[in-house]
Amino acid sequence: MKSMTGFGFCEQQDEKSHIALDLKSYNNRYLDIITNIPSILNPLEPKLREWLSERIFRGRVEIHIRYRELEENMKVILDKNVVREYSGVLKQMMDIAGIEDELCLSHLLSMDGIIKTDKKRDLTYIWEKILPMLEQAYGDYNENRIKEGRNTQKDIISQIDVLKENLEFIRARAPEVEIKVKETLREKFRDIAGDEIEETRLLAETAMYLVKYDINEEIIRMNSHLERFLEISGDEDSAGKKLDFLCQELNREINTIGSKTPVVEVHQSVVLMKDALEKIREQLRNVE
Repeated sequence: MKSMTGFGFCEQQDEKSHIALDLKSYNNRYLDIITNIPSILNPLEPKLREWLSERIFRGRVEIHIRYRELEENMKVILDKNVVREYSGVLKQMMDIAGIEDELCLSHLLSMDGIIKTDKKRDLTYIWEKILPMLEQAYGDYNENRIKEGRNTQKDIISQIDVLKENLEFIRARAPEVEIKVKETLREKFRDIAGDEIEETRLLAETAMYLVKYDINEEIIRMNSHLERFLEISGDEDSAGKKLDFLCQELNREINTIGSKTPVVEVHQSVVLMKDALEKIREQLRNVE
């Protein structure tokens, strides 16, 4: 079981560049990857998303990369056509204004578009530098999630114990349902017919009501769901969605038990189980 919240960081610098990378995530129902990278690294975004989506399955994940070049691989280009155009226009301006002066280099250097630069970046090389940093940051990030996930799992298991204890209590009190139904029906018969109660009719009515109030199936299903819950939480990393579904099933069974049984003590256990289940669902909001 892993938490959806975590943080990892890695920083590296050599003679050519300085790179800092941090990875963090928050609770979210689905996987949502947010990238914050320099525009020059935009072509690498699909690779980043693919790498992260293969390892993280749920949560709002944010990756932030800061990239600064310390040694640039740059080519300077002189646009000869632009030089000719500017030179011609400047000479015309001098003739029109009656200025007798020689055209100087300083005149042309102030003009836009004459000198252009082309920065050459090897994105394959940059990716090869980012990838081990990403792996290191993810390692720390994942360790944080596992550690927090263990604490969450302990709390969830303690609430599962509450569910199991109260379910066992309800199972032990289930025979009281038959007694309660018989007593209730006997009182109703007595109100209608006095002390002359037809025992056969009473038994038939009791059998009919016992079918209505029987909670054995719900108890069996709840036990099965709880065992499956423990199995998933112990063996699977991305367990959040499956456990959410099991909580829905458990809630359904608890509500059915509460609606069927007329025993007051059982209703008290139902309230305790609902409270424990709500605490579990609250914790699962932070489970991947």
